[in-house]
Amino acid sequence: MTDEPRKPFLYLVVCAAGVAAGVGRLITAARERGWEVGVIATPVAMNGFFDTAEAEACTGRPIRSAWRGPADPRPFPPPDAVAVAPATFNTVNKWAAGFADTLAVGTLCEALGLGVPIGVLPCVADALAAHPAYQESLTRLRGLGVRFGDPYTGAPEAGGGRPEFAWERVLDLLEHG
Repeated sequence: MTDEPRKPFLYLVVCAAGVAAGVGRLITAARERGWEVGVIATPVAMNGFFDTAEAEACTGRPIRSAWRGPADPRPFPPPDAVAVAPATFNTVNKWAAGFADTLAVGTLCEALGLGVPIGVLPCVADALAAHPAYQESLTRLRGLGVRFGDPYTGAPEAGGGRPEFAWERVLDLLEHG
């Protein structure tokens, strides 16, 4: 009897942005590419920004949003990579500054310190993206090896429609740099 090799494990950090409703597409794409997935959501994202029951059904694991107790077992294996999609202004700035005040941001701080590959799809309005603190945060995180996809603002395109959020791009960043 041979043991099946362990699939790589992806921590998926989900932040509170409107596009988070489509995160199931990323979970499905990651699983199709051979990843096991564990979702870690910001506390605000848990308040109706995405279908938590669907995410749990897709991953086969509970969503994490709060710190575990010292005696509680780790619910996920160590990550082989971390994806942050969508990544908000608040999360990016707190992470770059090292404020680990939520499980999601604490996980990002720890993954950075461990050298785990991290891919990020920002979802930040133009007015917030222009803020100097945000630009400094991007520069700092890029300098530490974090891989960023193109920013997404959700602003309507010239034809009136909204562009698609490029969910699978974060997997490309992790797999191919």
